[in-house]
Amino acid sequence: MSETIELGDVVIELTRKGVKHVHLSVHPPDGRVTLVAPTGTRLDVARTYAISRLSWIRKRQKEFSGQEREPQREFISRESHFLWGQRHLLTVEEREERPSVRVAGKQLVLTVRPGSDRMKRASVVHDWHKALLHEQVPALIGRWAPRLRVRVAGYFLQRMRTKWGSCNHSARTIRLNTELVKKPRDLLEYVVVHELAHLRVPSHGERFVALLDEHYPNWRAARVDLNELPVPDWPR
Repeated sequence: MSETIELGDVVIELTRKGVKHVHLSVHPPDGRVTLVAPTGTRLDVARTYAISRLSWIRKRQKEFSGQEREPQREFISRESHFLWGQRHLLTVEEREERPSVRVAGKQLVLTVRPGSDRMKRASVVHDWHKALLHEQVPALIGRWAPRLRVRVAGYFLQRMRTKWGSCNHSARTIRLNTELVKKPRDLLEYVVVHELAHLRVPSHGERFVALLDEHYPNWRAARVDLNELPVPDWPR
């Protein structure tokens, strides 16, 4: 069961687990703060620790707030869209046929029925993004699960506001942000490896870092690259 610690405008999600050390994290892109503490940690002790790290928390949140944001897309012709880290211009064609998206050189051609509004166009593109990820993710899991010695029951794709990925340790599943289709492919691989590693080590402690260091030694550079790229700015 999680609790919250409020330090002025900073809200921290506190979770107690069977870990040896306290783990404080500020998550991109919105600067959500989590604190994982050993099971027997008292609330006042966790609060005192959070206060001691408040300057660092604010610094990280400021970095994320200053991160470049993607403009909201209108899904009209000549609009820029990204696919696997590359910029493409959108061309919208209205036809009486099944909606689709295809790549034509440096263009993305979105075919929709006449009169389709922005929400419908966005839905077609998002479904296409999920299809592209479904083509990539199973192979990545198949490659990395044996190396990390983890069993994976399945994966899910969804649009997420504050995380690039997550895992359910008990269910042996991982969840990936569909926005990853816009980033370079190696960053998708990094997120998959990160979440698979959590199926073996749920926390971000020393064992988790050692596991990534052993099997994916460039993970720190990938994390920096991912967090420096523009993040989505969806309507709230």
